[in-house]
Amino acid sequence: MPKIDKSGRLSSTRAARENSLSRVLRFSRQNLHMSFEIRAKKKQSSSLITSLPEDVIIDILARVPRGDYPKLSLVSKHFRSLVESSEIYARRSLLGCTEHCLYAVIFNEETWDYEWYILRRKVNGNRHLVPIPSLPDIPRGVSFVRVGSKIYVFGGSDQNYIALSIDCRSHTMQTLPSMPMPISYTIANIIDGRIYVIGNFDFLKVMVVFNTATQMWEPEIIKVDIELGNTWRGSVVMAEKMYTRDYGYSFVYDPKKSKWDKDEVLNSKKWKHACVVDDVLYYYDGEENEIRAYDPKQKYWRVVKGLEEFLPETARYSRWSNTVDYDGKLVLFLTKCEEKTCEIRCAEISLERHQRKEIWGKVAWFDQVLTSGNLSLVKPLAVMV
Repeated sequence: MPKIDKSGRLSSTRAARENSLSRVLRFSRQNLHMSFEIRAKKKQSSSLITSLPEDVIIDILARVPRGDYPKLSLVSKHFRSLVESSEIYARRSLLGCTEHCLYAVIFNEETWDYEWYILRRKVNGNRHLVPIPSLPDIPRGVSFVRVGSKIYVFGGSDQNYIALSIDCRSHTMQTLPSMPMPISYTIANIIDGRIYVIGNFDFLKVMVVFNTATQMWEPEIIKVDIELGNTWRGSVVMAEKMYTRDYGYSFVYDPKKSKWDKDEVLNSKKWKHACVVDDVLYYYDGEENEIRAYDPKQKYWRVVKGLEEFLPETARYSRWSNTVDYDGKLVLFLTKCEEKTCEIRCAEISLERHQRKEIWGKVAWFDQVLTSGNLSLVKPLAVMV
């Protein structure tokens, strides 16, 4: 029974309690109302996105960096279909939003197959190589050629020969017409829309040509009329000519003349896994711990300056090195193995040619992109998507 004073009012203690309860109820009602408003706004904003015309949605998504597309594909099945569609990449091209993506072919020493990886940026800004599970493993003995947004793969070994293209926009594979003859351990490059594929057939070196415009093989099978040995060091294209090297010599093939020659100046260095940036060849010299450059017009070797502090002494002991042209910049991969662990490190280097014909390099970033006990880098590829 509450206590009542002489004026007939509740005691001050009771009144205080009721005032507190009233404030709590008002606060709860306000919060509940705000919660309903927030939920309504969220529902309205999400419905606004889905109710937008398809063209507008594509226009918005086309402006998003391509590296964020895997996250966008998790939003809904509709978004997944959009970021994998040809329409969004056509819109990216019209808007000037195309960008270079860096792919890496990795050799798995347990399965003896090639696997696909792509370079992504972590939340902290560092880069790392991420596997692409939607792409199949590739047998050994093949070569890779980047053409636009596609990667062509030809060759094979041990009766396992393939000819296919990979669409890097959707990460899907398309089978191509079989090679005119099964050639193994190939090297390949593209010149004027034609992919020249050189490989082994019955202890001979032969060349076949794939026309990317017609998506067909040309009928002629070209016998390589030089003593070309193992070409694991790779090949490049400079000034519409194909350059390659075996253990002893450097060779150049001119498709316009269908003629092979030796390049004695190029042959003065044991170049391997090189790339070409602005018609100049670059490779990492592990013995001298330097990046060297060769200009075919001037027929002269140079050392890229400005990288003395970057290239650590330990780099010379890397097991493998690879280079790739990445939108006019040089990307260097170094693979170092200790005991049962291999580390792949990657650096992006901008290049600048001075009036005295010197070439200077500047490191934009340098990250450890993959650590594994059974993987090694075979081929990096920069693809425009």
